[in-house]
Amino acid sequence: MDFHLTDDQEALRAGTRELLAGRFGRDRLRAAVDDPALDRTLWRELGDAGFFALRLPEAAGGVGLGLPEAVLVLEEAGRALLPGPLAACQLLAGTVDGAATGERIVGLCDAAADPALWEHPRDCDEVILVDGPPGPDRDGGAYRSSASAVSRTALASVDPLTPLARVTDRPQGTPLPLDAARLRREAALLAAAQQLGSAARTVEMAVAYAREREQFGAAIGSFQAVKHLCAQMLVRAEVARSAVYAAAVTQEALEVTGAKLLADDAAVRNARDCLQVHGGMGFTWEADVHLHLKRAWLRAESWGTAREAEQLLAEGLVA
Repeated sequence: MDFHLTDDQEALRAGTRELLAGRFGRDRLRAAVDDPALDRTLWRELGDAGFFALRLPEAAGGVGLGLPEAVLVLEEAGRALLPGPLAACQLLAGTVDGAATGERIVGLCDAAADPALWEHPRDCDEVILVDGPPGPDRDGGAYRSSASAVSRTALASVDPLTPLARVTDRPQGTPLPLDAARLRREAALLAAAQQLGSAARTVEMAVAYAREREQFGAAIGSFQAVKHLCAQMLVRAEVARSAVYAAAVTQEALEVTGAKLLADDAAVRNARDCLQVHGGMGFTWEADVHLHLKRAWLRAESWGTAREAEQLLAEGLVA
């Protein structure tokens, strides 16, 4: 089996990076930090570009691609720190009218988690709650509700780009004919893809800073301790990349679990090491390093924590 990206996949990744660089550059990123409300115009532009309809059949107005391509697109979104329920709108593009075009924003909430967290509650027009035991291959159900029907309490978010609410009382929503286990599995994989993008980006940031920052008359990248940090960051990112890409092809529950575990670890630890390479500058609000770290912390707690993943993998080994 050949796991190299095809020319079309390479073009998709490059096109997505170019699109996000033009529509969500650093100026818009920093503006979103001050005002995290989602930009509806940007959301519709993403819809027009096929971001959300990527996996819908061409006959239904979609692009007709698969999960591996969705992973590539979400990886680029994670690299750019693009906020919003991106994976939810892509996963539910064929279920919620207007989600594929970006006209409506839909949230996806893991109702089995404690607490059950809802991202960008004020921006969502609808929310789909996934019930049942946690885990990428566990049974459950998916229920659709209008955003106003779901009781929630605002919750302080570690990520300034991602407002949160705790779902306090779930309404009796409309049951959806969706495979809840598959929905969980793909939500976890797309979260892993975003973590992978962030992990790769912090490698680039650390290396770039190590090349330009001088100390004792030499670039700090020439110091062995800094070289080791950057090398370890690259190894983590590439190991996570292999796992995430493979899981996108096999779509096996345990492989998705392992990929999410590795991607979470790479995103969090790479952001920490990137901050270390930046030294005192990395701790400042003006630097973007802390935004990657905070997003990585948030994603690591969604659709399967490290403890849950380790338990599921251990169960898989003895099964």
